[in-house]
Amino acid sequence: MKYNKLVRDNIPEILENKGSKIKTYICDDQEYFERLKKKLQEEVNEFLQDDTIEELADILEVVYALSKHKNTSVEELEKIRKEKLQKRGGFDKKIILVEATKVDL
Repeated sequence: MKYNKLVRDNIPEILENKGSKIKTYICDDQEYFERLKKKLQEEVNEFLQDDTIEELADILEVVYALSKHKNTSVEELEKIRKEKLQKRGGFDKKIILVEATKVDL
């Protein structure tokens, strides 16, 4: 079966231990970034179909890899998230904006 997709680091070993013959390669940074973005979309789609905590954790794993690739630590990412939370709020109030006059946010 052909996959041609970015996989977690231990997947090749797991497959080999189960008797699979595999073919892999290590991509360069540019391809890695593009593959991570595709992986994020894949994981989001999986979460939308099967909204489990495990699927949500998969999204986080890809987000952390993207953060690392962008030379940003998880701590810095969390700091930025908290700053945005402080300024713009979160999603706890379940507000649906139906309409507004043109305003730059």
